[in-house]
Amino acid sequence: MNGLNEIVVIWSAECRRTLRSSRVVALLGLYSLFSLLIFLAAVFLRSLVQQLAEAGMVPPSEDLPLSVRGVYYLSLFFLPLYIALMGFDQVSGEVGPRSIRYLTVRSRRSSVLLGKLFAQTTVLLGLVFVLDLGLCVYAAVTTPGFGLASFMRYLVHFWVASTLFSFAFLSLTSLCSSLTTSPAVSLILNLTVLLSSLILWMTALAEKTHPLRSARYLSPLRYSLGLLSPETAQVATSAAAYVVFSVIFLGGALAALRTRDL
Repeated sequence: MNGLNEIVVIWSAECRRTLRSSRVVALLGLYSLFSLLIFLAAVFLRSLVQQLAEAGMVPPSEDLPLSVRGVYYLSLFFLPLYIALMGFDQVSGEVGPRSIRYLTVRSRRSSVLLGKLFAQTTVLLGLVFVLDLGLCVYAAVTTPGFGLASFMRYLVHFWVASTLFSFAFLSLTSLCSSLTTSPAVSLILNLTVLLSSLILWMTALAEKTHPLRSARYLSPLRYSLGLLSPETAQVATSAAAYVVFSVIFLGGALAALRTRDL
């Protein structure tokens, strides 16, 4: 088989296995509960924003409700942890017991990694699309003037932004899983990197003249808010940053898997 066929075969098999996994099903349930909490928060935020608007403290919005924008950012903040829990044993789960040898005998190592990565990407983005669709339906029902054009524009914008954001962290999970031989160590490494990323992002709270403040640009979380910015340049900068992070993480994962002893 050529490389593309190998990836497709592995992707198909991994999609079926992922959807049958009890852990993934439990995580899907957890994500669904989190989504429900998000929508309840949206209802509360909408009521609060309406009260502020009636008091003249917040200008009314006829486009995208502030509550929906806030809920979207909350869902993005939760995604890296969800991705880590879903895919921490992507490679390390098969390296430890040596079962990955059965795959690498018949397929390229890069095809194995990409097939597994794309399978988890497919499952995750399907779930994210449902959440984004729900947000747009909520906005259409509760916001006067939010017509079909706005519905489609924000649905596409939400989903593309979620795709760029998610794929960077999916690639990070692949890197952590490719560097380790134990799923437990892989999860710990992944969570450590996520916590480090959060700490780097929080350096933005330092004084403007503090030299450590520039460290925030090294955090993938730093660019999440720019994905929904009204300024095209800021959206493009954030999107480019996630493409760069994806290339770095995925390139590192491929290099690690190609050079290690399986």
